[in-house]
Amino acid sequence: MFSIFFNYGIGVSLGGVPKAPNKKPILVFGIIANLALLGYFKYANFFVDNLNNIAGTNIVLEQIILPLAISFFTFQQIAYLVDAWRGETKEYNFLHYCLFVTFFPQLIAGPIVHHKEMLPQFAKDVVYKLRSKHLAIGLTIFAIGLFKKVVLADGISIYASPVFDAAEAGVVLTFFEAWGGALAYTFQLYFDFSGYSDMAIGLARMFGIRLPLNFNSPYKATSIIDFWRRWHITLSRFLRDYLYIPLGGSRKGKTRRHINLMITMILGGLWHGAGWTFILWGALHGFYLIINHIWRAIFKHKTQTKFGTFFAWIVTFTAIVVSWVPFRAQTIDGAWSIFKSMFGLNGFSISERLIGKFGGAEDWLLANGVVFDGFFANGVFGANPYYGVAWIIILLLISVALPNTQQIMRRYRPAFETYQGEIKRLNYRWLEWRPTRVWALISSAIFALAILGLTRVSEFLYFQF
Repeated sequence: MFSIFFNYGIGVSLGGVPKAPNKKPILVFGIIANLALLGYFKYANFFVDNLNNIAGTNIVLEQIILPLAISFFTFQQIAYLVDAWRGETKEYNFLHYCLFVTFFPQLIAGPIVHHKEMLPQFAKDVVYKLRSKHLAIGLTIFAIGLFKKVVLADGISIYASPVFDAAEAGVVLTFFEAWGGALAYTFQLYFDFSGYSDMAIGLARMFGIRLPLNFNSPYKATSIIDFWRRWHITLSRFLRDYLYIPLGGSRKGKTRRHINLMITMILGGLWHGAGWTFILWGALHGFYLIINHIWRAIFKHKTQTKFGTFFAWIVTFTAIVVSWVPFRAQTIDGAWSIFKSMFGLNGFSISERLIGKFGGAEDWLLANGVVFDGFFANGVFGANPYYGVAWIIILLLISVALPNTQQIMRRYRPAFETYQGEIKRLNYRWLEWRPTRVWALISSAIFALAILGLTRVSEFLYFQF
């Protein structure tokens, strides 16, 4: 309530003459107040703990309870204040503004909505009347999202968590266990967050409200730049428009652009959580983006072949899998433990059934760190690890070979496009959803499978951010 009243008042006071010099201190005050609240609730414990470690102090700060959705509604309202100062907002109804901040389908974990997308919709009387068309479209999208979360994300989670927990406990993982755990988490996070975003879009559409697209098949990306145009689109849009560009973007030379990219991604990592693992994740993606821009500058006139495109996808996907390790790990030590196994620094463990199959090369393999005690020697990848491997292959095919939810629902414009034309038309039009009995049965079956899968507590990963 404080955040709503404070930011609405600041926004109204910033109205009138765009970018008036006498109003800039008001904007700065509003942004600082928002960041101070976010900083206290989300980062005070983190900074006090690090201060105690560095300075040897013993400052005691009790665990601060994080207010619901503070990261999302703070970013939304900072964008509102900046746009008000730029003269890009209108005088909005106060109750509509309250609804903009607290709209429940996207409040908890995004997408990060923009006032110019949402407030004009809330001003239309038609959205306060339920319509069967919107209910059908929204329920279908919601069912697909729930299925992604409950069946796919939760199904693969049992192969991700034990690996990361073992690494934190000091278990030396095998090469295949480390990669198996990293890949399992890669798909768990994707279907968890993608499923939530579909559910948010579906819930909103039941009321006739369209939310911005937040996912567009990010694991189909053939570069890190392309990945960030597809993954958590509304966050990358916010970071670009309200951090990267104000820092100077690419307008002040290549060196400054690279610095701005690194600052933006590190702060984007820190936004996800108060921990050095998130800072490392952000720095990794900053490094990836810098390399990507340098590569494009060198080979900008090269025509990419099919093999080149496939190779670019392999490199991009591998880099993404590697980056998810610190994102999931609880500590830097845990992340480093998994990295060492993934990069072969702990040697290679292969099946004991292969003893004697390498002939004269077996002695050389043994001398170079290869041991014959099993691909999954520690047993952390489940009782039957090959089920986990099958899960990974299936989810890989779903994420890179099948159309996404927005493509299936494209005929009915399910969400706003951040980038024009990003929801691609399907080659097979029969795959596009229509309000028919057949699609009603398919949607009902998907929804029923998701409901039947709710046999345990199922928490969305992104709720913690």
